[in-house]
Amino acid sequence: MNLTEQFGEIDVYLFDQLLRGRIRPGMRVLDAGCGGGRNLIYLLRNGYDVFATDADAAAVRHVQRLAASLAPSLPAANILVAPVEQMPFHDAFADVVLSSAVLHFARDDAQFDAMVAEMWRVLKPGGMLWARLASTIGIADRVRPINGRWSLLPDGSERYLVDERLLVEFTRKLGGQLIDPIKTTVVQDQRSMTTWVVRKL
Repeated sequence: MNLTEQFGEIDVYLFDQLLRGRIRPGMRVLDAGCGGGRNLIYLLRNGYDVFATDADAAAVRHVQRLAASLAPSLPAANILVAPVEQMPFHDAFADVVLSSAVLHFARDDAQFDAMVAEMWRVLKPGGMLWARLASTIGIADRVRPINGRWSLLPDGSERYLVDERLLVEFTRKLGGQLIDPIKTTVVQDQRSMTTWVVRKL
């Protein structure tokens, strides 16, 4: 099996968390806004207790088929249609909550707050929230605000953009603790992607 078959197109910063042993077999992992399941290949292949949601029913059907082929014993009901801000799981449900390129589609502050609050609600004490999202970090002078934090990026896309101050303040407000420093990759003259990794205390 080659690396692509084993890991799929996993986000390199999520792969880093696997290498550090922060996501281990036996953990319940929830991918909130899973899209096509690019970050689930390795987890499904290796017996993790995987759950996933997405507001897009077609994406959910795709991930259900993916799960059926890679982890036949995983219940299809673990992959379901639901928006991030309204997930049908009980409090303290997951050991790890993943959010890859989802939060920057929040329409406004209220939806962003609701999405983060819901992911935090379903995360167990001691659990990890891993999020990758667009930001203004390193490109603030090249971003054009449209409405609040909803902004036009140099690559022509529009996103809800956070900054370091907001993420630090959210970490404090949630009662969490940064596991890693906030890390940002600036893609030349296009966009800025930030990784936010928080432990629930």
